Amino acid sequence: MFYRLPFVKFFSRILNRVTVTVILVALQLLWLCWVFFAITTGTGRVWVNGVLNALSLLIILYLVRKDENSAYKVGWIALIGILPLLGGALYLAFGNKRPSRRLRLKMQAVDDAHKKDLAQQPGPADTLDARGLGQSRYVAKYGPYPAWRNTRTQYFSCGEAMYPQLLADLEKAEKTIFLEFFIVSHGYMWNGIEKILRRKAAQGVDVRLIYDDFGSLLGLPTDFVVRMERAHIRCIPFNPVVPLLSLVMNHRDHRKIVVIDGTVAYTGGVNLADEYINKEQRFGYWKDAALRVEGDAAWNFTVMFLNFWNAFRPSEEDYSPFRPAPLEPPVSDGVVQPYADSPLDEEPVAETIYLNILAQAQRYVYIYTPYLAIGEEMLDALRNAAKRGVDVRLVLPGIPDKKLVFRLSRSYYLPLLQAGVRIFEFTPGFLHAKCWVSDDVTAVVGSINMDYRSLFLHFECGVLLQHSSQVAVLRDDVLATLPQCREVQVTDCRTSLPGTVLDSVLRLLSPLM
Repeated sequence: MFYRLPFVKFFSRILNRVTVTVILVALQLLWLCWVFFAITTGTGRVWVNGVLNALSLLIILYLVRKDENSAYKVGWIALIGILPLLGGALYLAFGNKRPSRRLRLKMQAVDDAHKKDLAQQPGPADTLDARGLGQSRYVAKYGPYPAWRNTRTQYFSCGEAMYPQLLADLEKAEKTIFLEFFIVSHGYMWNGIEKILRRKAAQGVDVRLIYDDFGSLLGLPTDFVVRMERAHIRCIPFNPVVPLLSLVMNHRDHRKIVVIDGTVAYTGGVNLADEYINKEQRFGYWKDAALRVEGDAAWNFTVMFLNFWNAFRPSEEDYSPFRPAPLEPPVSDGVVQPYADSPLDEEPVAETIYLNILAQAQRYVYIYTPYLAIGEEMLDALRNAAKRGVDVRLVLPGIPDKKLVFRLSRSYYLPLLQAGVRIFEFTPGFLHAKCWVSDDVTAVVGSINMDYRSLFLHFECGVLLQHSSQVAVLRDDVLATLPQCREVQVTDCRTSLPGTVLDSVLRLLSPLM
């Protein structure tokens, strides 16, 4: 009875993991500010200030020479310019954008051990033209994720269209169910999935779940892992949140993956929470996208998942029992190439695929993205494609989920519009889909946003489709969505001087946010 008293319920809601983490991080910030103030205003401050200024200058010279993403370097240089005494020290403390050494060694060891499982087999990409073959070879070599044929794909234009098919596929599982998501949250969507997972686990199906601890922080109870393990659903909360000031907390598992019996896989922008299937209204209508993959190409997702899993809970060294059963009769529907991107290396796979699409486009490139916080390379690629006559269209949310990020996205509108890029805002609500489609030939559906975190800090995944029937389905979905959008005009982008200054600062510091 004591735990049902109103004041007990109130404090139990207040004193949760989120509140405690925020308080402890705030205390660390206050402590750092106090230390900085003490050493720069006390005895010997001239020497201390001189050392700090010298450190900041050395850090700037180091960044200029470092082989690093230019947006990230400019962000730090701008911050050091604003805070010359503190900036260099902040870079030493928080400037490492790579995952922690312990996390990196764990994951890299498993990836290296299973490179042979991702070797490109001869044949699947041979019939592609020069530009398609070059893109496929890049993904196969630097992903490294091979291209496949004999694969059936199905594009879903919203989460509520995908959900019934996902439940039906889960019901058919006989051997394995692997799930990996950024957000898992209790509600209608997760409850429907959990019921099936519990039943399948009781039947002896190998059920495993990886979820990002930060993404799911508000949606799951503290005893979630215990409850799942008791139901024989094995769990890994990825990169658990700790109340520590560190950019390591920025490295999130943003992937969305389901693999069933090694043969059927799902990916896209849809997480396991009610807003993604519009059972809960947040920011108007939630427009998302997903892709179902069935056949040989599901293997890439299996290896992605198992590499993550075995880095933290070693279970198997031989992945061959998880290989997909070939589709009978064989399917011929283009080349399908699921891939992942990781901050473990310095290879920007996701961004390079996007840049290649823009560089090779001849007629059009249509893009769904919820966020637009890009570097100079991507900005120039979008503008240059439009300038040479390619019909480049960006579709973004009309109702934002994060107002500051939306302001940052809009700061890019004017230079893009002046170059001929057409920009549309989805007026019914929030557009969360992450899709590219070009020339009725090439498409990408996945979890990868057009912002610095997604392109450089997060673990992400997507599917490259070439000459697939679903390329036209995605194109038609974009064209059907445009009448629901407001096209942005150049005259909409004129701002006052304070607004322009704010936009400039946001763009400079966006890689650090």
